[in-house]
Amino acid sequence: MKKQTAGRDQLGAFAPKFAELNDDVLFGEVWSREEQLSPRDRSLITCSSLLTQGVPQLEAHMNIAKQNGLTKEEMVELITHLAFYTGWPKAWSAFALAKEIFGE
Repeated sequence: MKKQTAGRDQLGAFAPKFAELNDDVLFGEVWSREEQLSPRDRSLITCSSLLTQGVPQLEAHMNIAKQNGLTKEEMVELITHLAFYTGWPKAWSAFALAKEIFGE
């Protein structure tokens, strides 16, 4: 997996410890545990969680999910399934992102 630098790039000077934890612990140590869960599965789980929260980080993680091998069909199924648990408006928003990222 590519080394994550978003924390340092965006918050390094302002919140250096948070940036370090983001890049080195979350994306370094946790995401690298591929024997426990593949990057694809981690992306599926992460996108599910972010979708249910309705947070803007979903877009970046959908892009990571695509890079990690999640297909358009799988993303559509994930959103459709979660629509009933998280709410119709969140699903609509997620579909707008998915269409941009995975194509029509």
